[in-house]
Order: sequence, then C-alpha cells, then structure tokens
Amino acid sequence: MTIAVRATDFVPVTGSANWRRHLAVLAGVSAVLLTVFRGDVGDLLHIWWTSTTFGHCLFIGPVIAWLVWQRREQLTELTPVAWAPGLALVGVGGFGWLLGDASSVAFARQLGVVMMVQGAVVTLLGPNVARGLLFPLAYAVFLVPFGEGLEGPLQTITVAMTMPLLHLVGVPAVVDGVLITIPNGYFEVAEACSGAKFVIAMIAYGTLVANVCFVSRARRAIFMVVALVVPVVANGLRAFGTIYVAHLTSVERATGLDHIVYGWVFFGLVMAAVIAIGWRWFDRAPDDAVFDPAMLQTVPKWRIDLLLAGALTLTVVGVFVAWSGAIAGRAQVLPDAITLPEVPGWHRAPMSVRAAWTPHYPGADHFLIGRYSDGTGAAVDLAMAVYGSQREGKELVSFGIGVLKQDDIWVRVDDLPDLAGGSAMRITAPGPIERQVATWYVVGDVLTHDEKIVKLETLKAKLLGGPQRAVAMHVSAEVMPGVDARAAMARFVAALGPIDRLADRAAGMN
Repeated sequence: MTIAVRATDFVPVTGSANWRRHLAVLAGVSAVLLTVFRGDVGDLLHIWWTSTTFGHCLFIGPVIAWLVWQRREQLTELTPVAWAPGLALVGVGGFGWLLGDASSVAFARQLGVVMMVQGAVVTLLGPNVARGLLFPLAYAVFLVPFGEGLEGPLQTITVAMTMPLLHLVGVPAVVDGVLITIPNGYFEVAEACSGAKFVIAMIAYGTLVANVCFVSRARRAIFMVVALVVPVVANGLRAFGTIYVAHLTSVERATGLDHIVYGWVFFGLVMAAVIAIGWRWFDRAPDDAVFDPAMLQTVPKWRIDLLLAGALTLTVVGVFVAWSGAIAGRAQVLPDAITLPEVPGWHRAPMSVRAAWTPHYPGADHFLIGRYSDGTGAAVDLAMAVYGSQREGKELVSFGIGVLKQDDIWVRVDDLPDLAGGSAMRITAPGPIERQVATWYVVGDVLTHDEKIVKLETLKAKLLGGPQRAVAMHVSAEVMPGVDARAAMARFVAALGPIDRLADRAAGMN
C-alpha cells in the first residue's frame, strides 16, 4: 500500500512557530543590550520621570507598542528571517554610543542604545518585517530627549511677542534681555517658560498624527508646520496672559504652582486645537491597513542563521563596549594642589558679600575662586576648574554646569560681545544685583569658548590620545555705579596673560 504525502507537510517550522523563535531571540538580545547599557537606560528613565520638558517620553513606549499592535494582522503574513546587513545599523548605533561615551554627550549615548535595539530588530526579523515596522522603528527616536537648543530662540520669540501685546493693552512694561519688568514686579522668560517643552512634545505628537491620520505627503507636511507654529504662538499668548493677570492682580496670583498646571492645561487645549484644525483634511480611515503585505514578500539576500545573527549582534556591540573600556583610563596627572596666580598690578581682596557668585563644577579635580582689586575701586573675580579627565558625572560642559547651576538664584539676562576671545554674558540675582562673566575653556590643544568645540576636543583627546586635562576659566565683575565692569575685566585679562598658558600651569603641564 502506498500513501502519498505532500512535501510541504514536512516543513518543520510553521509560520507562527517561526515568529515565536525570532521573537524569542529578539527578546533575549534586547534584554542583554538593556542590561549592558543599564546606566544609559536608567538615565533615560530618570529624565522621563523627573523632567517637565521630556515627560512626554513616558508615552512613547506605549505608543510604539500600539503602533505594532495595529500592524499585527499584516505582520503575520510576513516571514521573519535573520538578515546580515542589519548588523550595519547595530554598528552605527554602537559607534555613536562610543562617541557619546568618549565625549560625555548623553544624547549620543542614548541615541546609540536606541539604534542598537533598532538594528537588532532589523537583523533578527529581516528587511520585509522591518519595512512593515518602519514607522514604529523610526518613532523610537523620540525615546531620546532632544531639543534643548530650542530654548534660547524660543525665549527670544516669546519676548518679541509678549512686549507688543503688553503695550497694546496699556501695560508699562520694560524688557531687559529675558527680563520683563512691570510696575508691580518683574518676570524672567526662563527656559521653562520659553515654550520649548510644548514645541518638543508637539513635534512627537504631530509626527504621530501625521502618520496615523494622513496619507498625502503634502498634507502631512502642512500639518507638521501647523503643529509647530500653533504652540509657539500660543505660548507667547500664555506669557502675555500671565503678566497681564499679574498687572491686574499680583505677581503671586499669576505665578506659582497654579501657573505650571495652567501651562499644561493650556497645552492640552493647544493639542486639541491642532487636531481640530487638521480634522477636516484627514485622509486615512482608522481601519485602513497600514501597509500591504503583498508588497513585502521579496526573498531577501544575505540571510543567515537566527542564532548566529543573535550572536553576531552581541559581538558587534561588545566591540564598542571593549573599545570604551580600553580608553576609559586615559587621564592627566594633576598636581596635588593648585593656587591662583599672581597678577601684575592687581592684589587679592576679600570676596563679595553683596553679590556672592560661584560657578558650579561639582566634578572638578581642583576648583579655586578668588577676588582681585587694582586699588582704583575695580574688583574682579577669577575662577578656575581643572579636570584630569572627563566622564559621565565629571564633565567640563553639561546642563547645570558652569556659570549658572540648575535652579540658581542667578539668571542669564543676555549675551554680551566676546571679551578677549571668551564668551561673555550678563547675569542677575534678586536685589537686583548684576554681574558680567567671561568664559574660556582649554581642552586638548585648543582654547575656545564654544561648548560644542569642548565636546569635540574631549572626544578627540579620549579617542586619539594627547593632553587629557580640561580647564574652565571665568573672569567676572559686579556691575556697580561709577565702575565700568567690562573695562575692569579687560584690564585684568590683559594683565593675566595667555589663558591657555595659565590653564597648563594649573594642570601642572609647565
């Protein structure tokens, strides 16, 4: 007796079983990645939970999960495969993480971790599945906090909108940099009030809506423009409203905790308004298929064994972790103690009690600050922070490090023209008390005042070798009647001599 059996009956792995194998390996590799980079993952979670600017990142993970679930039926019609070219994305993410680790740039490290996980998805599920998951994979970029650079320009825009509106309703307001003064008080258009948090959150929100609710690329682009413009305008109106209420009532009534709550309620209404504006032109039905599986049925080249793909993914990651460990020990040997220099024509004087100010460098190996006077009534403060090496938590340049610390009583009013190659700014504290501060950095073989160059030179020194010391120098003077603070600072810097030589002496290099 002969029984005919179809060859397909002997296929050892069914479609669902194949998906389970690939997802199991992906889960294991992802767990290893998150464990290896648990420090960066922990930093991300801390920022999401504590930062009002990046609180929206808490919702990105659930949104990605929903986007994947939305595609589940179409995904089951695809066949996952292990795909060697996906390792290139893992490598790009690993190298980005290494650059961020060497230069102490948290954004690069965190983005690198996200890209390594994205690369693992592409490597272990293959190009067809990755194309089906293209938007959720790309949307994972919003897990990484970014956009702080928007704060300065948005502060300027907010002030530019607020002042004409206040004058329009008869409020006698005066602006000085980011400080707006009215008869019964003054307001700082601080970073928290710049609208940056609203704009950053709206970029993520607008991107999601543009993908989910629109098919037309032109409509998506127009919606994104509206999603960016509306919160900027709305924040200007919010700032105006807050100051106008303070003018009619009191500063205490208009500010405080209720002001922050009001801000987020206001932003919720802005989000609803943006959706209302775009609703009329939505051209994708909620139940429309996100992609056509029939268009993603190609047989990919460069397929490899699943377990080998998982092992190679972790091997590529391990190369960059090992590289980081190999250069982590590079450091400059510093003197046991340092002293402030003798400056010709100037002598040491007691520190100010009226306008006490100290730059913030909690990770510095050495930190000194002292006051000098030239006997004519001019007084200048010199501060020096010296690092033998830099790493996370021990950085020359970072948020809340330098001239102003986080939640400082001193606030930046505006930037001033450079002074002898150093960046200069005007700061103020309650009183009001005002200061001017000039800043220089010496990293590797470079003297600069640009924080971006500091990061670049830190990276070069760490990866390529060379001087590892990093030094920050600040010269500051109080603004007082009858004394030209900037002229006094210029005279002091001229007498001080070359900043880079002074930095090298402080680091014991000459």
